[in-house]
Amino acid sequence: MQREKFSSRLGFLLISAGCSIGLGNVYRFPITTGGYGGAIFVLIYIAFLILLGIPAMTAELAVGRASQKSVATSFDVLERPGQKWHLMKYIGMGGNYLLMMFYTVISGWMVIYFIKYLTGSIMTVPADQLGDLFGAAVTDPVIGVLSTGFVIAVCFGVCSLGLQNGVEKITKVMMIALLALMIGLAVYSCTLSNAAEGLRFYLIPSFKNIENAGIMTVISSAMGQAFFTLSIGIGAIAIFGSYIGKERRLLGETITIVSLDTFVALMSGVIIFPACFTYNNGVTAEAGSVGATFLFTTLSSIFNAMPGGRIVGILFFLFMIFAALSTVIAVFENIMSFWLELTKLSRTKIAIINIVLMLILTLPAILGNSIWSAFEIGGKGIMDLEDFIISNNILPVGALVYITFCSWNKLGWGWAKFIDETNSGKGIKFPKWLGIYCKVILPLIILVIFISGYIK
Repeated sequence: MQREKFSSRLGFLLISAGCSIGLGNVYRFPITTGGYGGAIFVLIYIAFLILLGIPAMTAELAVGRASQKSVATSFDVLERPGQKWHLMKYIGMGGNYLLMMFYTVISGWMVIYFIKYLTGSIMTVPADQLGDLFGAAVTDPVIGVLSTGFVIAVCFGVCSLGLQNGVEKITKVMMIALLALMIGLAVYSCTLSNAAEGLRFYLIPSFKNIENAGIMTVISSAMGQAFFTLSIGIGAIAIFGSYIGKERRLLGETITIVSLDTFVALMSGVIIFPACFTYNNGVTAEAGSVGATFLFTTLSSIFNAMPGGRIVGILFFLFMIFAALSTVIAVFENIMSFWLELTKLSRTKIAIINIVLMLILTLPAILGNSIWSAFEIGGKGIMDLEDFIISNNILPVGALVYITFCSWNKLGWGWAKFIDETNSGKGIKFPKWLGIYCKVILPLIILVIFISGYIK
C-alpha cells in the first residue's frame, strides 16, 4: 500500500508543531516555570531545547523519513542484520499509550472548564470554594470517563478520516485558531495593571528564585519539560517525517517546529503571569505544590475577578482545548500508524478498537483521583507517576536511543547515513562537525542529568 503524504509543507509544519504544542506548553510550562524560579528556569529550558531538543528531533525526523515507517517498524528497516535496535518499538509504542493514559484525562478537564465558563456557572462560585469545585469535578468517575471519552472519541474520529482529509485538514484549522487566541489573550494580559511585575518575574533571571527548589531539581525539571513539550523519544515526531518527501533539509524544518513550540510556551507565560501579579498578589505556584490546582483554581479565581472574565475564561480554555487536542490527534495518528503497519485493519476499525482500549487504559488515572487516591509510589499518585515515567524516563531514554542510533557508525545506523538523509533537499545543512557532540557529549549530558534527577 502506498504511503500517505501531507498535501503541503505548511501542513507538515503545523501538524508537527501541533504534536509539540500542547499541554506541555500552555499548562505544564507556566506552572513549572512559576514553581521553579521564573526567568532562570526559562533560560535553562531554552538551552535544553537548543542543545538537546533540536538534534534529537532532527534524528527522529531522519529515521522516520528514511524508513517511511512508524516507530513500530522503522528500526527494523534501518538497522543492520543482527542488531537489536528494533526493540525500541516496544518503548516507543508503550510510551505513546502511556502518555495518552493521563494526557487525555487532563484534556477532558479543559473541556469541563470550557463548559463551566460557557454556561457561566463558575462565575458565581466564591474564590475560596473553587478548590472544592475542582475537586468535585476530578474526583467524580462518571464526569472523568465522559470528558476523557469525548476527547478520545473525537481525536480518533479525526484520525479515522485519513492523513490529509482528517489529521492535516482539522489540525491546520485548530493551530491557526490557537495562535490567534493566544496572541489576543497575551495582548489583553499585558494591559493589566501589574503586568510589568509579572513580566519581570517571568523574563528577568534571578538565581535567588531557585534556591528553595535546588539547582539540580530545576535542571532536571527543565530537561524533562524540554523532552515532554517536544514529544521527543517515542516516535511521535518520526511518524510525520515518514509522511514527507526529500525536498527540504530536516534541520531547517526542526528549527521551525521548535521555534513555533517555544513561541507558544513563552506566550502562555505572557498570558498567565501578568494576570497572577495583578489579581493574585504575585502568587504563581510554589515548587512543592506545582500541579493542576494552579490552573483550575488560581487562574479561575483570577478570571472571575477580571472585568469580562467570563469571556476571557471561555477563550482561555478554548485555547487550552485546541492545544491539547492537536497533540492528542498527533499521537493518536502515530498509534494509528502502528496498527496500519502491523495489521490489515482499516483506519475505521483501528479507531473503534483504540477508543475502547484507551478508555480502559485511562481508568487508573481517572480513578486515581477518587477511589484509588490512596495509591502512591514515592509520594506520587497514579497520574503523577505516569507523568514521571514518561517525562523523566521514557522520553529522555527514547531520545538517547534515536541520537545514538543516528550517530554511531558500527553500533547503529551511522553518522554518514544520517547526514545524507538530513541534508537531502533545500535549506539549512546539519553540520557534519557536530558528529562528536551527538555521538559522545549529548548522550553524556542526558545520562548525567537523568541520573542526577533520581539521586535528587
